[in-house]
Amino acid sequence: MKIEDYTVLEIFKNVSFTKHELSIIKDRFEKITLKKGEILLDSKNTCKNQYFVYSGCLRSFFVNDDGKDFTTQFAIKDWWISDYISFFKNEKTVMSIECLQDAVVYRLSKEDFEFLCLNVPKIETFIRNKLQNAFASFQKRILEYLSLSAKDRYYNFINSYPEINSYIKNYHVASYLGITTESLSRIRKMNIKS
Repeated sequence: MKIEDYTVLEIFKNVSFTKHELSIIKDRFEKITLKKGEILLDSKNTCKNQYFVYSGCLRSFFVNDDGKDFTTQFAIKDWWISDYISFFKNEKTVMSIECLQDAVVYRLSKEDFEFLCLNVPKIETFIRNKLQNAFASFQKRILEYLSLSAKDRYYNFINSYPEINSYIKNYHVASYLGITTESLSRIRKMNIKS
């Protein structure tokens, strides 16, 4: 099913397209509606898609051999999400993606992604900029994890993503921050008393 012109323009903000380019792009995306709790991607396959979040909230997570869950990313409106290791390197998926709040996402396959980058160069520039920003954010997160206290990581999280913090569960936030839910509760109590 083709997506609408206005949806393409929302996905690729601040990029102008010709009518011909719009028609090429619209054929490449597939709309998916998800309910809270649904798994969009499980860690048993190779990830062949990336997803643009039109509405709702999703998270990517990894489960280690001991069954411990680690949230690696949250994604809300206007964000992209995938298992990028699997998507770009064609390796087995290690991440899963769960819907935390009813969502509408637009799926773009790797094949269609490559096609669009070749046939609509503006998209390659747009995606490159998005990936550069994402890489910088992941690197910043690693540095914060290595150098900041749990309390400081939490404050950075709520200041950076206030809209996410308001509707996700404590254990997802704790998992993202690399702390226990008990530690998160203590930090929040200290914040209330301050």
